[in-house]
Amino acid sequence: MNAPISTLAELRVNPDWAKLPLFDRTKWQRVRFGDVVENLNETCDSREAGIERYIGLEHLEPGSLHTRKWGNVADGTTFTRRASSGQVLFGKRRAYQRKVAIAGFDSVVSGDIYVLAPKSDRLVPDLLPFLCQSDRFFRHAVGTSAGSLSPRTNWSSLGSFEFDLPPLDQQRRIAQLLCAIETLQSATESTLAESRAYRDSYLSHSLEELAASILRYRSIRELVDASVIDPPQDGNHGELHPTSKDYVNDGVPFVMANDLRDGKLQLETCKRIPASVARGLRIGFARPGDILLSHKGTIGLVAVVPDSVSEFVMLTPQVTYYRITDSSKLLREFMVAMFSSSKFQRILKTRAKQSTRDYIGVTAQRELPVQIPKRDDQVRIVGELRAIDTAIAHLEHESISIATIMLTFANRLS
Repeated sequence: MNAPISTLAELRVNPDWAKLPLFDRTKWQRVRFGDVVENLNETCDSREAGIERYIGLEHLEPGSLHTRKWGNVADGTTFTRRASSGQVLFGKRRAYQRKVAIAGFDSVVSGDIYVLAPKSDRLVPDLLPFLCQSDRFFRHAVGTSAGSLSPRTNWSSLGSFEFDLPPLDQQRRIAQLLCAIETLQSATESTLAESRAYRDSYLSHSLEELAASILRYRSIRELVDASVIDPPQDGNHGELHPTSKDYVNDGVPFVMANDLRDGKLQLETCKRIPASVARGLRIGFARPGDILLSHKGTIGLVAVVPDSVSEFVMLTPQVTYYRITDSSKLLREFMVAMFSSSKFQRILKTRAKQSTRDYIGVTAQRELPVQIPKRDDQVRIVGELRAIDTAIAHLEHESISIATIMLTFANRLS
């Protein structure tokens, strides 16, 4: 969080705090959001104001109060709404995405972002972002949004939100608690990011060390020619491609790129087609254990077809399957790790951009470079990656738990 320590350090210490139940609502007063919070509409020319960064809606991360992403004004922007460090940013378009953040620096922001600050001393500044994160506040924002494709909430509607405001002493204690939880959450997220970076660095370093000695296979084509894997295949069905009128509630999963998320095939989001339609297609039958790689539009998503699939899933033209036929020479976990590595992802996306639309077909995929060492080296590397993944999973669980606690307290405000 931005500047909570300095702000809280300046608060007057109240000796009765220890006796005051944190969420005793006896003296809380019902107020309108717009009566205690101001929607700032200050504009400026970013270059004349010496502002170097801009923030678009795409830079705000759902569930995070930090501004970790931004664009550079020097690269060009039409934004003129000014935000100062410490002010609260609220995404008014598609409010269901729950985009709230604290400006970590002076910037200009998108017109789809409200810049909020307390209107008077009735509201402790550090409490505002947590109030905006509460479930009831978001329900109000979503419920007052208008528009079908890109719904937005306007300020008069958002300002009409009513909630019970605690006395200042309680606000300060609640803010102190929430800031402490958020600081812990931020530290956990930083450790998580560092752990993920270390995982990628370890894999890259291990492969580079091996590259200096002996690699068994150096391209997808070599793997195919040696019968280590089947030729990669996508779901390019041509005139037989199923359309939306073929979709059914219960059938064969029809896998698109956006069904590959967080390293897994999200079967629950897949469109489905009748088994009779699927069996009438010529290619694209991905079976349990096959590695999936998105290669069209959204490039580089990786997943494995889970064992819970009874027979097969059907691929769309956006996704390729890789089927290992000789596990004595190539471990599935190693192939997945290599596909997910930053080096392979850079190569994949660079080659995909040589098309008018991001795309790298199955023929071009055969020329992709890989680094496949001896099986013993694969086993060693995969073992280390498993240990790192266990630590990452623990941190992810901790992060979710902390976020849940923080939201529980934030919900007590509204």
